[in-house]
Amino acid sequence: MAVGNSRLKITLVKSVSGRLAAHKACVAGLGLRRMHHSVEVKDTPENRGMINKVDYLLKVEGL
Repeated sequence: MAVGNSRLKITLVKSVSGRLAAHKACVAGLGLRRMHHSVEVKDTPENRGMINKVDYLLKVEGL
């Protein structure tokens, strides 16, 4: 899987309520709005960093 050319499907599976402000910002930056909302994002180092920071809230699938 070449970084930058592929996409990742991410789903918010845990609530951001009561989480650190930086973690809420990462979830919002990835485009997730509510529980069980899924989005497809490019597989870039920037997105990987945000995903790694809040991986305990997400389900990640490679496409």
